[in-house]
Amino acid sequence: MSVRSRTRPLVPALLSAALLTAGCAGQEDAESGPENPSSSATPHGYVEGATEAAEQQSRLLLGDPGTGDTRVLDLITGKIHDTARRAGVTELTTDGRFGYFHGADGTHVLDSGAWMVDHGDHVHYYRAKIQEVGELPGGPGTSIRSDAGATVVTAADGTADVHSRADLEKGTLGTPARLPGTYAGPVVPYAEHLIALTRDGDAPAKVAVLDRSGKRVAAPESECEDPRGDAVTRRGVVLGCADGALLVREDDGTFTAEKITYGEGVPKKERAARFRHRPDSSTLTAAAGGNAVWVLDVTKRAWTRVETGPVVAANTAGEGSPLLVLETDGALHGYDMSTGEETAVTEPLLTDVPEAAIGAAPAPVIEVDRSRAYLNDPAGRRVYEIDYNDALRVARTFDLDIRPSLMAETGR
Repeated sequence: MSVRSRTRPLVPALLSAALLTAGCAGQEDAESGPENPSSSATPHGYVEGATEAAEQQSRLLLGDPGTGDTRVLDLITGKIHDTARRAGVTELTTDGRFGYFHGADGTHVLDSGAWMVDHGDHVHYYRAKIQEVGELPGGPGTSIRSDAGATVVTAADGTADVHSRADLEKGTLGTPARLPGTYAGPVVPYAEHLIALTRDGDAPAKVAVLDRSGKRVAAPESECEDPRGDAVTRRGVVLGCADGALLVREDDGTFTAEKITYGEGVPKKERAARFRHRPDSSTLTAAAGGNAVWVLDVTKRAWTRVETGPVVAANTAGEGSPLLVLETDGALHGYDMSTGEETAVTEPLLTDVPEAAIGAAPAPVIEVDRSRAYLNDPAGRRVYEIDYNDALRVARTFDLDIRPSLMAETGR
């Protein structure tokens, strides 16, 4: 593995730790007292079996569908961990901590041992041991969505099971609860509820807000024809539709659904169908056919189409950052999302690039966090770490013993 230094200054790291401790201490003081004498015995943010850190503890989950080999790359230490071989895996997804290796006969769950907890005014970062959790039923078309309390597995036939997040954190799948009815897309945990799409016959799908047992508690006026793609942002849940997107929000217990249209008719093959973004960012990217990328600014409720050239993968860290696009020339290109101007380009990083548009499996992907982007090179058996704030400089290159055709980042 060749490494170029990514070490951050010691003083800011210590300052971050001090601020984290101070912020949590204030909450701890508020929670302690005669009625809660035990609070001082368990520090705020304490998680049994985990170590808390002052900085993000990112790890990359990697998979080789050809051999079934999998790895976990710790981006803090640079160490590569072997994990169980999984034959027949065709897709890898994550919820920020757990990796879901999707196959023909089911989905294997791996605890990456890296995650964050956002308290709004401060964030906790944790690292723990990597562990196998178990096998979820469901073949192709199964989707998995999570929040801090629940993990929902929606099968291709529209049935959905809710797993307790606490069970997964203990290393077991537990006993799931089946939601009543069937759904027209993934059921998404949000704001201590579940956001679902229901359909009556051939009519367009509509949003239903469910409690965690599956009881409908709200039905914002909405229609979503040909639903494809979803994402959770700080502004709410985004659902892709034929004419744009639906934004489902919660404000003081009230749920609303707002349409963000393209503004004009878009051919089916050029509609956004699968969103990519930095977790918690409100700027989403998606394919706009084979030679352009959609950028959806959820805050501004606006779509922008960026003409790029033949696209393999795309992503962005959000406002103020470039749109990152891997094109079929094997180079990573940076674009200004507001003007569409190309601002930077690397030398060709991948020599064997699939002639496929964004989202095609197992095409390479771009994972983005608050300071770096990661690009997997299956043919070259490596992963590139990119400093997207420094003209797409290659900060580190990680050489591997497998073809990392599948990749997902945790700990963000």
